Amino acid sequence: MQHSSIHWFRKGLRLHDNPALLAAATDCCRLHPLFILDPSSNRAGANARRFLLDALLDLDGSLREMGSRLFVVRGCPQEVFPCLFRAWGTTRLTFEVDTEPPARQRDTAVAELAAQHGVEVIQKVSHTLYDTERVLALNGGKAPLTYKHLQSLLTSLGPPEKPAPALTQEHLQGCHTPCQTSHDTDYGVPTLEELGQNPAEMGPHLYPGGETAALARLDAHMERTAWVRGFKKPETEPTSLSPSTTVLSPYIKFGCLSVRTFWWRLDEVYQGREHSQPPVSLHGQLLWREFFYTAGASIPNFDRMVGNPICLQVDWDDNPQYLRAWREGQTGYPFIDAIMTQLRSEGWIHHLARHAVACFLTRGDLWVSWEEGLKVFEELLLDADWSLNAGNWLWLGSSAFFHRYFHVYSPVAFGKKTDRDGAYIRKYLPILKDFPAEYIYEPWKAPRAVQERAGCLVGTHYPRPIVEHRAASERNLGRMKAARAQKGTKREPPAGPSVAESRRKKSKAEQH
Repeated sequence: MQHSSIHWFRKGLRLHDNPALLAAATDCCRLHPLFILDPSSNRAGANARRFLLDALLDLDGSLREMGSRLFVVRGCPQEVFPCLFRAWGTTRLTFEVDTEPPARQRDTAVAELAAQHGVEVIQKVSHTLYDTERVLALNGGKAPLTYKHLQSLLTSLGPPEKPAPALTQEHLQGCHTPCQTSHDTDYGVPTLEELGQNPAEMGPHLYPGGETAALARLDAHMERTAWVRGFKKPETEPTSLSPSTTVLSPYIKFGCLSVRTFWWRLDEVYQGREHSQPPVSLHGQLLWREFFYTAGASIPNFDRMVGNPICLQVDWDDNPQYLRAWREGQTGYPFIDAIMTQLRSEGWIHHLARHAVACFLTRGDLWVSWEEGLKVFEELLLDADWSLNAGNWLWLGSSAFFHRYFHVYSPVAFGKKTDRDGAYIRKYLPILKDFPAEYIYEPWKAPRAVQERAGCLVGTHYPRPIVEHRAASERNLGRMKAARAQKGTKREPPAGPSVAESRRKKSKAEQH
């Protein structure tokens, strides 16, 4: 039978390692590659929208080279598909498996609609290294709550599957994509302006989206063989003025880069040579991703506190003023404010910078719920991945996975460890650029004459600290201890080895 196929792109915005796309092209006489812009689907901000549009334009360009096109449609999938099934005479719908609970509900509803219209549905695993359902089945249907436990389960499964072949013109022989001269008007990729964004108000375009950029970035890193083999994530620098990690996370989040392709490219570099090991290696980082994906797929209410069975129930403060100051980079702590300014402008910050600002918002200083921080990251991060975002906020808020709540990042001392002169602060907070190094992290301590020479009066041009760190963190330690005492004597799972081990090695300068 020659099928009329729709391949529904969601996250897997690529032609390489896309088994569902290959399935769509098999025994196919008519192919409609589809992306649905669902305005209700997420909180993504301007930088993430720009990245997505880049990725769609790149994908459309790659399909065009093969004689096909991308069809971009706006609306709710459950409302869009019945119309498309009828208009396009669809007999087959293919898409990549999504593990997130809201997405699973959506996909179940779409599959039911397809069945009603006599449309075959094919789903393929390719957004994760392993089939998450298979991993959960090995563990009795429950998520492994430690990294080591996940590793033991994956050992029994063997290495991840090799990537599927990239789609080529050969796969599309005899397969036609019906396109009208009005295609760009009817189904073209929209502009930022059409999505309500003003490009003139956006930050620098440092990380263009798309499969082409993703593979070029991957190739560039894989050429740094010694760096790849020696990579240990805790040893990278949050204050580096150019990223000290790969910044491949946005490309993996949107599926411009296949995680399996990344894994096996790393394996080629590792072969026969000494290299770092999980949890700190680059393979280890992909396993952390798998850890949080598995947890997010099976733990109820994973992205919130109430109703989340693994989450510590904490009486966080409702303080919109603190939240706003943190979000806008106006806390009066230059290291924290510089990080939040970089995030808002560029859409990416180093993982230890994320740790510092997350700790500051929650148990460290402001005692605001990690759920509020999660929402801000979901809006501002290019790589705001639902499972990873929730899992890391649970971790940094010391509400699940990591329970050494007494380890607090200092908003002053931590940045100094890798940037004593404050070059990072001077870049992202130019109002402070002329402060001497001894005051750049604590400008409120500078004599007035020094502030005047720097052209910045604290309290006038730059805010005073929103809280006094030592007093706030000591008070919050007591509150966290009380919350844990209320929880009772129930035994908690130990922290995963990466952060646990790296924390033990950190100097006292990181604390208080």
